[in-house]
Amino acid sequence: MVITLVVAFLVAVFMGLNIGGNNAAAAMGAAYGAKVRTKYQAVMLIGVFSFLGAVLSGGEVIKTLGSGILPPGTILLEGAIVAVGAAAITVFLANILRIPVSTSQASVGSLVGIGFFYGASKLNVSILGKIAAWWVITPLLAWLLAYIMGKYFYTNILVWLADHSDSEASIRKSLSILLTFSGSYVAYTAGANHAGIVVGPFVGADNTISPFYGAALGGLAIGLGALLMGGRVLDTVGNDICELCVIRATFVEFVSAVIVHLATILGIPVSLGEIVTAGVIGIGCANSGMHIVKSGVVKKIAIAWVISPLLAGTLAFGLMMLI
Repeated sequence: MVITLVVAFLVAVFMGLNIGGNNAAAAMGAAYGAKVRTKYQAVMLIGVFSFLGAVLSGGEVIKTLGSGILPPGTILLEGAIVAVGAAAITVFLANILRIPVSTSQASVGSLVGIGFFYGASKLNVSILGKIAAWWVITPLLAWLLAYIMGKYFYTNILVWLADHSDSEASIRKSLSILLTFSGSYVAYTAGANHAGIVVGPFVGADNTISPFYGAALGGLAIGLGALLMGGRVLDTVGNDICELCVIRATFVEFVSAVIVHLATILGIPVSLGEIVTAGVIGIGCANSGMHIVKSGVVKKIAIAWVISPLLAGTLAFGLMMLI
């Protein structure tokens, strides 16, 4: 039993590290692309605010992934290890390829795979349908809002700033401060939403760990992952999709933070990577049209979003069969 608990702890930490390196890193991708923050500053802010978000606001998503998709008691500790481990392997592969995949989709996919192992009737189809709907709506909403703000408000904001500032340097300083707050807010909501991905199945597995201590463990692991592994995905989101100025980066972060925060309040695990990337694409389209988007990068990301839950679910089912 002690060995199993140690393995569970290591798997949870491994998952948190990969989330910090992948989705949480996307919280600062826009600001890094706009050259407001260095890579070191970005990952430090991600680490701190992801931990705070997990501890203070992570309870609802932990509840959903702990006992919402499968009935309480369905998954024992070994099953929770498989659920988190299969999702972690999927995200780890994405980190190696520098692709911001959906950790939430990988996590839910692994739980569905275990659900099929025990019998599909155990799956809460209503909750799964609600989660899937949010997965479709949130990136589309992020794209639309970012496009509207970039297309119709960007010029007016530039004019207002020019009329109310003494110099270009003062404008940039004000926007940099705003972008720091908005990016930290994104990191906070990322920690709150993704703590459940790290420890949700363990909380649901006969209360192996309490929700509070689980959230603290998840937050620490996510923050550490951002520090150790976040730089790779920062380059993809910040530089490889389209160029960003400070104002456009602020739009992306603000829109992403509000959407993820709303989903977290409702206990829905969503993909920060999808939402931020969709926002960056929306800003790019508003600025110069569809040709500004590097289609090869976007296509690779879109394929990964489809593959991640399928791969995680298949891995989880296969590992349960082996056990």
